[in-house]
Parts: sequence; C-alpha cells; structure tokens
Amino acid sequence: MTSTDATADGAEAASPALPALVAAAPLGQPPVIVRIWFDEAAEAAIPDYDGSLGTARIAADAFARRAKADNTRRAYRAGVRAWCAWCDQHALPCLPAQAADVVAFLATERGRGLSVTTVELRRAAIRYLHFIAGCPVPTAEARVSETVAGIRRHAADQGETPKKKLAATVELLRDIIALIPDDLRGLRDRALLLVGFAGALRRSELAAIRVEHLEARDRGLQLTLPRSKGERDGKAVTVAIPFGSTALCPVRALRRWQEAAGITEGAVFRRIWVPPRRNAEESPLPTLVVGTQAIDSGTVARIIQARAAAAGFERDAMGGHSLKRGALTTGMDHGVHPTHLKRLGRHRTYAVLDEYLQVGDPFEAHPLNGVL
Repeated sequence: MTSTDATADGAEAASPALPALVAAAPLGQPPVIVRIWFDEAAEAAIPDYDGSLGTARIAADAFARRAKADNTRRAYRAGVRAWCAWCDQHALPCLPAQAADVVAFLATERGRGLSVTTVELRRAAIRYLHFIAGCPVPTAEARVSETVAGIRRHAADQGETPKKKLAATVELLRDIIALIPDDLRGLRDRALLLVGFAGALRRSELAAIRVEHLEARDRGLQLTLPRSKGERDGKAVTVAIPFGSTALCPVRALRRWQEAAGITEGAVFRRIWVPPRRNAEESPLPTLVVGTQAIDSGTVARIIQARAAAAGFERDAMGGHSLKRGALTTGMDHGVHPTHLKRLGRHRTYAVLDEYLQVGDPFEAHPLNGVL
C-alpha cells in the first residue's frame, strides 16, 4: 500500500508523498522561492483519483485554479514575477505582503510607464498569489483601493483613456479580404478572418477550433465551443456560422483552406512555415509546410494586424477583438435587435455588449432629432 492509499478501515493514511504533488506555501521565504512556487502551484496538475481525502483536497485546489482563463493565468504569472523581483530588489517580504509595500510597488509600476490596465492586473496577481497561499489578502485594504483609484483618475486627467481596437466592420473586412492572395497562408488567413467575423469569436476561441467542433448543417456550420469566456459555468456553447452569398462566405473559405491543407481532423487553424534548405541544390522556391499544432491566440491577433496593415490600415489599429467588435457593430448598423446581438456575442448583460459596439455618428440617430 502506498502512502497515498486509504487504510482498510477507511481512515486516511499518513501521506508524506502529498507535498510532492503541491508544496506548502513558502511563507516568509525569499522572493525567488515564492515565484517558483507560484508558477508550479498555478499550473499544478490534477492528481489521479485514489480515494484519499488529501488527494481530493489537492484536486479541488487544482480545479479551482482552472476557473481562470489561460490568458488570465499568464497575466498573473507575469504580475507575480514583477512583484517578486521588486521585493527582492528592496529586501521586502512578498508573501505575506504588507499593504504599504503593495501600494509602493503599484506606484513604481505606474511610474515606469505601465498602463492603468496593467497596474490593475498587477494588483490582481498579488491578490491571487495570497489567495492560493491561504493568506490574508493585502490588496483588499482601503489604502490599496484608494491608490489604484488615484492612479486611474490621474491617468484620466492626463488624457490617457483606454484605446479600443478598430472594429472590423463588413465594409472594412471586404477591403482586407480583397487583398489576401490565394496561397496557403492566404487561404488560412481568409478563413480565419471570415469565421471569426461570422461567429463574433474571440481570438482564443478561433485558435482553439478543431474539426470535431464543426458540424455541417443545411444553412452552414454549427461550431461548438468547449469553452467560452461568456459562459461562466464552463458549459459548451454553440455558434452558427452561416453560408454567405458573396466572397465573404465563411463556410466556403473554411472548406477551401481545409482542402488545400489536407485537414480532416485536429486543429483547424495551424502554423505554416518554410522548412530550412538542406543543400544549395534544392529549389530556391519555398515549399510551405502546414503543421499539426494549432496557432495560439497571439498569432491570431498578429494575423489580423498584418492583413489589416496590408490593406492600408495602421498596424496597431486592429487586434484580436476587432472581428468580434466588427460583427456586433455591423449588426447594430443594420438594425439588428440588441437581444440578437447579445446572443451573437454570448454576453450575459447588455452593459458588456456596449463595450464591443463601435458607435458611429452620435448626431445621426439622436433621439431628439426633429424635436428641438
């Protein structure tokens, strides 16, 4: 019987092997130790079921950490690394932390030129560090909230406001698509842009599409998203990708890409690269190779930016959210009812939907036109 097995009468055996699965929080330890522990704890694997209470508790903690999206966990790791490095520089304890040290760190990060959003992510990362360590959370203290509020207000006074990416409305998307060539990369990128627009998809949702997520229907494709940011309960959601009657048809674009790349299973949007030449006698014309692994969400954003830049837009004008914003804005411009837009965007509230809409001329549809 191993140390993680249960005893014959159901009592839990002593388990010296359990700390190897997830180490205890390194309270009071040097920042470098805390950083390493956090990286391992934040990505701790779910242990195999063995019936023991200790393993069940470890599994529960691991499941709880998976409540955060991958991008959020990456941002938290970056924030904890920055926090630990700053504490190490000033010989301060990072776990548990003091509120006075936290606000000094946040002020330093803002002074280095970080955006308000990044500063708020730094605060959230420190909160999460203490949460999984089981420590009192210093970021909940009033002085931390007041400091962050002051940073936010000072940024607004300086004219620094969050800049939303340009919405890739149907008119702009048509211009971008028209300049994409019919080579292998072009087929992939065209399908990615059109599917992302038709489904109002986030970049992470686009990158994660697999062949088995797509089901042919009479009027297009039904896409099943195993995970969606808008679905807090972790349930799969379905998205309709309709046939089109123009060059912007997402279903035909996707089929062309799959046929050209020979994709019948697995990831739909994959890496493409040029293999290195082994000798000088090989043809100088590059032969593109389609990989087996899916592109990541960062690559989706870069594809959108590169194709937009090729069509004459500023490279940073569009990004990963441009397709979703463009789809919802196009629907709004065509008089689609907000209820249908909310459903397309998979938002729980209309307030969140508003964040994605790019409103045009505010005078054109003013409620008091013709009254004053």
